[in-house]
Amino acid sequence: MTAPRILAFAGSLRAGSWNKKLVAIAANGARAAGAEVTLLDLRDLPMPIYDADEESQHGLPENAKRFKQLLVEHHGVVVASPEYNGSITAALKNALDWASRAEPGEPPLVAYRGKIAGVMSASPGALGAVRSLGTIRALLAHLGMVVVPAQFGVPRASEAFADGGSLKDAKQQAAVEKIGTDVVHFVQKLNLSR
Repeated sequence: MTAPRILAFAGSLRAGSWNKKLVAIAANGARAAGAEVTLLDLRDLPMPIYDADEESQHGLPENAKRFKQLLVEHHGVVVASPEYNGSITAALKNALDWASRAEPGEPPLVAYRGKIAGVMSASPGALGAVRSLGTIRALLAHLGMVVVPAQFGVPRASEAFADGGSLKDAKQQAAVEKIGTDVVHFVQKLNLSR
């Protein structure tokens, strides 16, 4: 069996994003469980807003193809989702929408079906962006992914992180690392990395 390959990214484009720090912690948990992890910044793959007319005339934009290919090449994902107005970010939804589009000769949802996902969030508020977690869980499941049961929302994120990027609270740190570990264990148990 080859090492599980996990793609880790946040739904935030902001340079100092708490969710980028958070997904890096989950990525460390996945690495500790034996995975090869690709840490992706969606800011490096800017995509236009999904437009069916644009797609029918020109196909998928290059960055959408690159993002989709990364999903195809990995057995699972860990996603940190900020909460904007009670939901996920437009950048995250847009990237997932582009990657859901089938190109000629492809089966539907090839980038998602049968893959494993873990989700987490961080926000400055007291709830830790948990409303976004319900949305991203439902969306990924609808796309055909198996979302691991554990999830975690970090509240008061502006105070939660140490200078090096770890969480100050050891229990929170362990909970986020465990999400990455759980994704790897699900991949292994389902023999997805054969």
